[in-house]
Amino acid sequence: MEQLTIKELYQDLNQTLAKELLEKYTYPWEVLPHISEFIVSLGNSLDEKEYEKKGENIWIARSAKVAPTAYINGPAIIGKDAEVRHCAFIRGNALVGEGAVVGNSTELKNVILFNKVQVPHYNYVGDSILGFKSHMGAGSITSNVKSDKKLVIVKAANRKIETGLKKFGAMLGDEVEVGCGSVLNPGTVVGSHTNIYPLSSVRGVVPSNSIYKNKTEIAEKADD
Repeated sequence: MEQLTIKELYQDLNQTLAKELLEKYTYPWEVLPHISEFIVSLGNSLDEKEYEKKGENIWIARSAKVAPTAYINGPAIIGKDAEVRHCAFIRGNALVGEGAVVGNSTELKNVILFNKVQVPHYNYVGDSILGFKSHMGAGSITSNVKSDKKLVIVKAANRKIETGLKKFGAMLGDEVEVGCGSVLNPGTVVGSHTNIYPLSSVRGVVPSNSIYKNKTEIAEKADD
């Protein structure tokens, strides 16, 4: 299941401060239980000239822009030149990459956002990892708990992978575009450079370089 690995989904781990953590594991969801501890360790090692510690286990880059109405609970790191907008709600265990945008009324919890990720309008992102330059359209969310409260299983074409996790939202590869109003169901993995149509309900594994309309219509992108 090479397409599900960290190596395949995220081409350049230098695009996140979580590189050291990600390099320890094969699959990205294996990282989720360790985000909190990693942020605390990393935060205490950050250059005080570049990052200011605010509150308990909250580090904010001095070049970042954080609206006074935003709420940030630790552990959290807000990267260089990131923008946290009006009424954003960061619940904790959040590593926000350089140049990333966390928008109006967006909520984050136990996440890694690579550099230049955009979750700019009314998004919920929980127990998820979003790759470099990935973008979630207005109102799109990650659903991170199954309705039956059972452990999440990643369902690929010919295999089911037990994750052992009750909470697992979505793993988005680099430069994924999620259309407005879409729901990424628990255990969703979207390959890099893939587009998800607006108002989609997505579950399982979506291949890289594809266009997802619904579970029966997934088209491969044409070569440029």
